[in-house]
Amino acid sequence: MRILPPRAALAAAALALLAVNTSTSAQTAAPAALPDPQATSVEALGWMKGFPPPPDKLITFDNPAGGVFPRTRWSFSHVRETVPTANVWRGGGAASPLPAAPRADLEAVRYRPLGSDQTMSFAQMIAGTYTDGILVLHRGRVVYEKYFGALTPERPHLAMSVTKSFVGTLAAILADEGRLDPAAPVTKYLPELKDTAYGDATVRQVMDMTIGVRYSENYADPKAEIWDYARAGGMLPRGADYAGPKSFYEFLGTLQKEGAHDEGFAYKTVNAEVLAWVLRRASNQSLADLLSEKIWRRIGAEQDAYFMVDRIGTESGGGGLNTTLRDLARFGETMRNGGRAADGQQAIPKAVVEDIRRGGDRAKFAKGGYALLPGWSYRNMWWVSHNPHGAYMARGIHGQSLYVDPKAEMVIARYAAHPVAANAGNDPLTLPAFQALAEALMAP
Repeated sequence: MRILPPRAALAAAALALLAVNTSTSAQTAAPAALPDPQATSVEALGWMKGFPPPPDKLITFDNPAGGVFPRTRWSFSHVRETVPTANVWRGGGAASPLPAAPRADLEAVRYRPLGSDQTMSFAQMIAGTYTDGILVLHRGRVVYEKYFGALTPERPHLAMSVTKSFVGTLAAILADEGRLDPAAPVTKYLPELKDTAYGDATVRQVMDMTIGVRYSENYADPKAEIWDYARAGGMLPRGADYAGPKSFYEFLGTLQKEGAHDEGFAYKTVNAEVLAWVLRRASNQSLADLLSEKIWRRIGAEQDAYFMVDRIGTESGGGGLNTTLRDLARFGETMRNGGRAADGQQAIPKAVVEDIRRGGDRAKFAKGGYALLPGWSYRNMWWVSHNPHGAYMARGIHGQSLYVDPKAEMVIARYAAHPVAANAGNDPLTLPAFQALAEALMAP
């Protein structure tokens, strides 16, 4: 008899939606020993192969192990088969072109990982970080594109917290249109939150994650609020005697203040969920419809995207978006071009892109404890490097990345299924690799 809700199959994977673990230690050190990427691949282990697959190779919604590595190397590319979703329509127009100009030499680009005295190649980074797919654009042309395991060009992949950057961009777009006031109190849009941590917060503080809220995403603590959030959103089984919140909205209404607002950066997924709720109220649209209208139809997306949803159909704005790798790259290329899509139309207001590129308050960001990201900031739910190239990123745990380098005219879209959730498992290898690739593409 099935006793788990439909979402339970991605129990651990759904927790991957939540965000980078915010403890300082999780940001500075990854486990020394990791599973062999080749030995844990979909091909090597044979997940979901056969008609039907053997019982020990099944990944189903009533098996909580379906969301545990190495099964995630299949399930991150098959979310729609296991949980409820809301569609993001691509529109009826033609997809924007992605002309190919392959560079076989890029795999041999060498660089030094953070904290290492040894070099490695770009190809070694791809293999060693459990990459599901990676696409590199240079001046709008595809110079590198490869897929691994369960991911294919037409198949959406779970974007994790890359979702937040879409939500932050939508908020900035509505603000540019005069339909959302970042300086306004959250309660202007959500009076339901007047007795919560957000009762005296502004929308801008939510957009830049400088909210003082009692909410922990420490995966090692079974009492952390992250587990309550997951149960409320239907990401974990609740049990027969469960009496807690049963939707994202209900859970957000329980959050209480801890500390002061606007003193420092504190990355917490619930802020993205609050912002997604604000967007629905300000636009009178679902998050899926708003994303379709304001971004997805305008950038020439090739495939529909989709969101994971809770039991009442509310999209997860903190990490539930699924897109193809190519369409993620199209979004990045639009951002690189100041909001202009491939057809020359201004898909995203130029002022929105410029505001993101300028970044946020670096002193406030430094209080977040991200030792691997010195000098960075956070603005409109984007991570801004302030490096000489002006690079900025959308980031999600388990290795999801959208890296935009304006100076190098480069965009990197990457999906992965790294066994380590925190970005400390990827950053030491991926960030310097992205920089090395940019420099190689700029070379005469």
